[in-house]
Amino acid sequence: MKSYVLRRLLALIPTLILASIIVFVTVRLIPGDIIELMLSQNDLSADSKSREQVVAALGLDKPMWQQYLTWISGIVLHGDLGKSLWQGTPVTEQLLARMPVTFELGAIALLVGLIIALPIGIYSAVRQDTTGDYIARSFSILLLAVPSFWLGTMVVVFPSIWWGWSPSVDYIPFSKDPVENVKNLLLPGVVLGAALSAITMRMTRTMMLEVLRQDYIRTAWAKGLNEKLVIVRHALRNALIPVVTLVGLQAPLLIGGAVIIEQIFIIPGMGLLLLEAVQKRDYPIVTGVFLAVGVAVMLINLVVDLTYGLLDPKVRMGS
Repeated sequence: MKSYVLRRLLALIPTLILASIIVFVTVRLIPGDIIELMLSQNDLSADSKSREQVVAALGLDKPMWQQYLTWISGIVLHGDLGKSLWQGTPVTEQLLARMPVTFELGAIALLVGLIIALPIGIYSAVRQDTTGDYIARSFSILLLAVPSFWLGTMVVVFPSIWWGWSPSVDYIPFSKDPVENVKNLLLPGVVLGAALSAITMRMTRTMMLEVLRQDYIRTAWAKGLNEKLVIVRHALRNALIPVVTLVGLQAPLLIGGAVIIEQIFIIPGMGLLLLEAVQKRDYPIVTGVFLAVGVAVMLINLVVDLTYGLLDPKVRMGS
């Protein structure tokens, strides 16, 4: 198992290098010129001399490949993601301040999604073609059809119109007040998790139905084992392997969905930071956010692969 983990970690290196190149180049292809934006914001005359001074000060006068080598060498040698082109503050500091917020929101959303999807998916499979099954399937289709940004907007707008209540926009860090912090993120987490639970719910139902038709499950029923024991111990463990894969694939959707949810609920996470940086064409922040998200997604997929070994002994033997 240790050699398998080591191989997977080494395999992440070329993936990260390729991802960093794609992110670095793509961000600089965003329409708009940061130099013109800075000159207009500072009411400077956009003559050639002032423009050249700004370009040189930001280090944008060098070829793109040289800018990339400078950027990537700073990350590898010093862990430095560069500085904001507007504030001049280190990108690493801003990411470290915003990253826990986004990851906490994603963790709550994932937990909510699993709490919704797994019980309903299992029940729908065990009670196939019953009224409860039809209700569960209709509920999953409804969640698939409703985008998280629309649901979040409705949650904010309609309670304020009907009852004069709206979610708090004053974010409280977990270190100051854990209870209030969870209260701030619970509603956005439920909105994001509900939108992502539908496909997990349907996958859980499909895999449970497939496993319940296997011969060893029929043998367990024939032995007179308790229904709960057959479902939990024999069927669920094998049915969860594809579900775990799906949950790992949803990691980018969790982080991507958090961008919109943070904007709706005014949550100071990486999503809100990314939107502000894109509007200002702040390349170091945008590349830093994308790189951090990429690393997080790769690590989540690594954890998913390692989880296979806990669910299926054959994976451990094969590794």
